[in-house]
Parts: sequence; structure tokens; C-alpha cells
Amino acid sequence: MWPTVSLNNRPLVWVALVALPACVWIPDALLRLVAAFFVVVGIWDAWRLVRQQRVYMQLSQDVISLTGDAVVVSDADNRVMAVNPAFTEITGYESTEMVGLKLETLAAPRHDKAFYQTFWSTLKSTGRWEGEMWNRRKHGDEYPEWLKVRAVTNKRGEITHFISLFTDISAQKAREQDLRRIGYEDPLTGLPNRRRLHDLMASRVRHLRAGESLDLALVDIDGLKTVNDGLGIEQGDRLLARFAQRLASYAAGGVVGRLGGDEFLVIRTTTFDDHDKWVADLREHMSNPFEIGEQSLRLGITVGSCRAPEDGRDSGVLFQRIESALYSAKRLGRNHSLRFRPALDKQDNPQLALVSDLRAALVSGDQLELHYQTQHHPGSGELTGMEALLRWRHPRDGMISPGDFIPLAERHGLMTELGTWVIEKACAQQAHWQNSAMPKVTIWINISALQLFHGDLESQLAGCLKRYRLRPAQIGLELTESVLLDERAGDMGPRLKALRDQGFPIAIDDFGTGYSSLAYLKRLPVDKVKLDRAFIRELPESQADSAIVKAVLAMAEGMGLDVVAEGVETKAQCQFLVDAGCGIVQGFYFSRPLPVPELETRWLRNASGHAEASLAQSTS
Repeated sequence: MWPTVSLNNRPLVWVALVALPACVWIPDALLRLVAAFFVVVGIWDAWRLVRQQRVYMQLSQDVISLTGDAVVVSDADNRVMAVNPAFTEITGYESTEMVGLKLETLAAPRHDKAFYQTFWSTLKSTGRWEGEMWNRRKHGDEYPEWLKVRAVTNKRGEITHFISLFTDISAQKAREQDLRRIGYEDPLTGLPNRRRLHDLMASRVRHLRAGESLDLALVDIDGLKTVNDGLGIEQGDRLLARFAQRLASYAAGGVVGRLGGDEFLVIRTTTFDDHDKWVADLREHMSNPFEIGEQSLRLGITVGSCRAPEDGRDSGVLFQRIESALYSAKRLGRNHSLRFRPALDKQDNPQLALVSDLRAALVSGDQLELHYQTQHHPGSGELTGMEALLRWRHPRDGMISPGDFIPLAERHGLMTELGTWVIEKACAQQAHWQNSAMPKVTIWINISALQLFHGDLESQLAGCLKRYRLRPAQIGLELTESVLLDERAGDMGPRLKALRDQGFPIAIDDFGTGYSSLAYLKRLPVDKVKLDRAFIRELPESQADSAIVKAVLAMAEGMGLDVVAEGVETKAQCQFLVDAGCGIVQGFYFSRPLPVPELETRWLRNASGHAEASLAQSTS
């Protein structure tokens, strides 16, 4: 705050005012000279005060001129007295055009009378108001602004001026709209995505009136992979977009969305009892040829359908049943349609119910857990790292094995969401442990094939590191050998090199189970290989496994790679690996995968025990 102009703390000025008449009326010349001296000193002090205030005022004006927020000073009637350059930049009005006009001149006609009554009531009662308001620029276009207004009062409490600061938030609003669109819209076709379709289906079911029914059809394109292989991914995407346009035009007035891949959902509200005819017409319409380039393609489609309220009144149940119908239709040979019937529900219900529950678990987030299995030096037992392992604690069925739900997640397009959840939680846990007494080691996370195919792994990792203030070296990436060999991922070399250059440690998991291990190791930028537990299980008795393990360790040493032996469960296995020169082991011999509270308790207990032992040794 700048100091206010006041004579109360300027004694020299007061002395000068008293000395001024003394210069005239005091008869003694020496005393008059002394009085004149005090007058000069007082005038100098007053001049210095005025000069200081002018500097402060100039600085204030410079600050207001430089700020990116628009600043408006108005009188008690809200007539503009002064504006800063940012105001002109945002609104297009020059200062000379606005002075004397009421600030309400700029208001866009988007707010009703009640809004302004609340605005003025709050401002006059509390002296300030802050919120979003719509205004108009000089050329007439409307824009949103974030406005802060403060009332300035005199000593009697009367409002004399208003000071308004506002920022143009139209770019922020556009970004928010883009984020909402990305969250609810399929980027390739522009149709509602899976998340949005669930909301729309629930809304349609909820608002069904007497005499109305809801027809649902889950459409799957047969042999799209063959089209992609023959024409290329770009032409395949173009075909998908054309398919989506035709489907949307057929179901005008209904809802059409893309669930992912080559699956589309169609929803129709109707008063007609013509479900089977509607599905047959849909199949016929979509079976007409598509012109792609110079080729004419006819697509086969498989349709699973159901009807509400006959087949259910809950959107989750309907979704489960329509999937049941589609997958049963696929098993019958594709390129035909099948309507849901209770027998299908009995046949497929356990698996589909588990998929539905997994979707619910992803939404709630409180059923999924990360357990951590520690990695150690086999000789000293020293902790060298931890692997984060996904677990699902079902509220009814208890702990679900990853072997049961991971394949389901891959088949039903949930693997990317699970992978994103794991990255987020592992980074958050690492950040927490960095500020606690837990050991500072790398946490290794498994990367699925779909995370690589979708191409957004790098941005997810970068976002999490920034959010939790971590270094790349604190998060290790494990990729299975099968992922690296999958043609859909393309050449992984450049992507892995970019990640490693950023500082991420990279390991190949399940090493030795593929067919091109040596060729990939030769050209991929990796730091570790994890020797599959299949080669450890029968150590040291199995001569073949012993030879393989020693060969891998020798090869890794020559290539400058670390080897992690998985599945170490016995002292004999551990001793064999020590003798063979293996530097890192992981398995039940040292620790099972543990939930965070149990892991922290064990570590802190062990740390306390080591400290007490050291203290006893030093005092003995």
C-alpha cells in the first residue's frame, strides 16, 4: 500500500507553518533568521513529500497499465472515469469513448433483472462482488469475463467510487468445452463415446412414458481388420467414419454412438412393436456398398439387440444383455442378428456381469488397489525396487484374480482405462513415499499393449510426473515381450528410446517366452530383462533351466543389462542365483505382493529393528 498524504507525521511542515508569521513579527533579527531557516526546511520537506507521492502515483499508473486485467474506475453512479490499456485491448473501446458512459453499456443481454438485483444488493451490502458475467465488445460480439468489483467509501460510509477488474475468459471457456467434448465424443466419428452413451441410455430409459419402448442394437462390423490390412489404417478409418455417417442418418431422431473399435450402439424410442423389422431394415441399409477410393466394399455386420422395458429397466442391465446378444451372435458365425433372450443371460451372465462390475469399479475407483512386491539383492537382501501390481477387491466376491479380470478388460476395451489408473496411483504413491520414511526406490509399472497402440502413454506419464513432482527415474516401465512383437504397435525402438532419453528405466517382462528375444535385445534401448518364473520354478534341480539361466545372465552381462529373476520362492533357488551372479530377485522368498498399509508397517518395523540392533552394537 502506498503511504497516504498527511501532515500528522510531518513535524517539519508544522514547525514551518508556525515559524512563517514569526519571520515578520519577531523583532530580533537573529530569531527571525532562525524562523526563516525552519520555514525553508519545512518547505523542503513538503516538496519532498509531494515529489514522493508523485513517484508513487506514477508507479501505480504503470502497474495498472502493465496488468493483463482490465481496470475500470467509475463514480457512484457507475459512470466511467478512467480505464487502463488492457480494457481497450479486451473490449475495443478507447478511453476517450468510455469516459462519462455507464459501465452497464457493455453488458450483454444474457442476464435477467434478478441477476443484476442480486449483483447490486451484494455489492452495496458487502462492498465487493466477484463472479462470471457476459459483456459485449465494440464490434458487437459477446464474451464471458471474470469480474471483481469493489466499492470505495468515504468516512461516512457513503459509496464514492467503484473499482472493477475483469479478465476475458473466452479462451478458458473454449478449452473447457473442448475437454467436455473430448470426454464425451469419439474423435474419429464425432459420435458419442462409450461414457456418453451410458448417460444417454440411462436418460432415455428413465424418461420412457406409458406406451413407449426403447429399441437397442449393438452393431459390430465383421472383418474390419482385413480391410485395414488390405487398404491401410487411413482408409480403414475413413470407412469407419462413412459407416458412422450412414448409421446416424438411418437412426435420425435416435441416438447413435461408437463404443470403440468397430462397435456402434443405436438407440430408438418408439411406440411401434416392430423391433425385429427395425433391426432387419438396419442390417439391410448398412449392407449397401461403400465407395472407398476406386473400390466398392460391402460390409458384413453382426447385430445384438434388446428392448426396454421388456428386457430390463436398468441401463446397466440392458447394456449387459445387449452385449450378451452380440457375443452370442458372433459365436454363431457372424453376419446376422440375434435378439436377447433369458437363455443367453444364463449362459453369459457371469462373465458379462464381471465386465459390468469392472466398469463400475473404474468409475468409483475405491475397489481397485495397487499391491507392491519388493525386489531385492539375493545375497544381502537389500531392497532395490518395487513392482506395482493391480488388484480388484470386489464388494461381493472378494479379491478377484488378475488372471480373471485382465483378459476381460482387454476384450471389452477397458485396458487403457485400467492402465491410466495404475499410472496415476503409482505416481501418487511414489510422491507420498518420497516425503516419508519409506525407502527411495524405483516403482515399476506394467504397460499394456493398448496403452502403446493408442499412442498417449507419453503424455500420461509427462502429466503425472509434473503433477506429482517426480523424476522419470522414479517410475520404471515394464513391457512384455509379446507387446514388443505385436505389429499393431509398430516399431517400438524410437518410442522406447525417447522414453529412455527422458530418464525412464525400461525392462522387458516375461523374457524368454517369445521367439525373437535376442534380436529385440540387440536393438531395443532397455535397462533390464525379467527372467520368466518358468525358468526359476525347478531350480536348482533342472539342468536345462540352470543352463538357460546362466546363459541369460552371461548374455545380459555382455550387453550391460541387469537381470531380475521372478518367482524366487526358496532358499535354494536364491542361493543358486547368488552363485550364478544374478543381481536382483523377486518372489515369495522375500515378500508376497502387499497392500500399502501392510508394506509400510513391515518396512517401518524392519527399519526400527535395524536401528535398535545398531544401537545395541554401538553401546556394547
